[in-house]
Amino acid sequence: MFMGPATPYFQKHKIEKPTFSAPHTIYSYLSVMPAVSDKEKYPLIIQPVYGAQHPPLDPRLTKNFIKERSKVNAVPLKSKKASSFHEFARNTSDAWDIGDDEEEDFSSPSFQTLNSKVALATAAQVLENHSKLRVKPERSQSTTSDVPASYKVIKSSSDAQLSRNSSDTCLRNPLHKQQSLPLRPIIPLVARISDQNASGAPPMTVREKTRLEKFRQLLSSHNTDLDELRKCSWPGVPREVRPVTWRLLSGYLPANTERRKLTLQRKREEYFGFIEQYYDSRNEEHHQDTYRQIHIDIPRTNPLIPLFQQPLVQEIFERILFIWAIRHPASGYVQGINDLVTPFFVVFLSEYVEEDVENFDVTNLSQDMLRSIEADSFWCMSKLLDGIQDNYTFAQPGIQKKVKALEELVSRIDEQVHNHFRRYEVEYLQFAFRWMNNLLMRELPLRCTIRLWDTYQSEPEGFSHFHLYVCAAFLIKWRKEILDEEDFQGLLMLLQNLPTIHWGNEEIGLLLAEAYRLKYMFADAPNHYRR
Repeated sequence: MFMGPATPYFQKHKIEKPTFSAPHTIYSYLSVMPAVSDKEKYPLIIQPVYGAQHPPLDPRLTKNFIKERSKVNAVPLKSKKASSFHEFARNTSDAWDIGDDEEEDFSSPSFQTLNSKVALATAAQVLENHSKLRVKPERSQSTTSDVPASYKVIKSSSDAQLSRNSSDTCLRNPLHKQQSLPLRPIIPLVARISDQNASGAPPMTVREKTRLEKFRQLLSSHNTDLDELRKCSWPGVPREVRPVTWRLLSGYLPANTERRKLTLQRKREEYFGFIEQYYDSRNEEHHQDTYRQIHIDIPRTNPLIPLFQQPLVQEIFERILFIWAIRHPASGYVQGINDLVTPFFVVFLSEYVEEDVENFDVTNLSQDMLRSIEADSFWCMSKLLDGIQDNYTFAQPGIQKKVKALEELVSRIDEQVHNHFRRYEVEYLQFAFRWMNNLLMRELPLRCTIRLWDTYQSEPEGFSHFHLYVCAAFLIKWRKEILDEEDFQGLLMLLQNLPTIHWGNEEIGLLLAEAYRLKYMFADAPNHYRR
């Protein structure tokens, strides 16, 4: 509500003092100003504030706005919440429509100049209203003091993400109906034990020690039994043996122990041969677009994790992605492939680092270590992409098919959720495209992705086939929150910002168990979920 210097003005002209919401204050105030004589004109003119809520003052736009305001007698009405995609699109685009008349006389009373004191009072009120919305309860200090001494809260970039999410919630409607989560210590990027969960980091149990010993026996045998290794790896791989296990499961390393050293040496030399042969061509005209896109995407890869913002790490990623793109011209580089390097890089880096990898400075490693990590990451990523390359060829047909299969599957396992999407015109492609393109890496913390990939590499066609059932289980996991949202915008915001920041191995284990159940029911009976 207007206060201070604005009040006498309204009293003088016998105008009922209006109440406006903050984003429309200035425009609404202009629309109710009466005509005044030349003597009463004020010397200064209010300049509109531009931004997301205040677009540039286009004369044609303002003309339409004033006409629209006059129809409702300058009484602001609550806009109806968009309930479908078409309503959402119509409500968000009509503010930018431009009328047919190109010329207009703007000497109407609504555009008379205003007193500077009125302008200052109005601006101050707008700022005060916005500042109230941004006030956050200072809970961090009080809640931290309540943490038991036995818990060690690890400060990492996950804290920044968590605090940012909390502040965003204060500025907009909640994305989901959920009680505030109890305070949990943020677990490290790479779990130090195989089944660490989000509630803390207990000491290694007898069962975990037994599993670790079984892995070591398998890996040290003359010919590793890959079927048995996959069986053991399905519920998660211990951190200590994950690098060599991933090399074996991806097919990069042979099962015979005597051949492993020579194979690694040969493949690493082969990769750096590609660097010498192709990397200088990044400046050639026909490769410039590819390299430019890679160069743009690399800093966007996990921007909250300090490890991936180090220049040396970004150079490694640029080489890996450029060489892969040159050697796979059918698809070339596609946005999203950059995310697929990160789990391999972190796992192979953990082979040389005992501390938390998330904040490790890679300049402390020797050149030979860095070269080994880079080459191994390249070859394992290449093995992964060989199985899902149709996701990244022209028009991305692999993703289109998987999204359609997800829609058919959900329609059979949870018809209520499927009909809820149809009611509010939410297309599966609008949220599931990213799930398929990035293998859920944008929806889960990196520590969860690494645990998820333990199972993917243990499953036949894990990345190309089993991932579909994981996505279905992941979607149904949020069915209550989905059904609570009753408009297109709310549904899309929920599905693109699912609250998984506290997830750990326990939640991923439950998700994989449900995905396996769905696969067992539907994988060998495709007609069962087709209408």
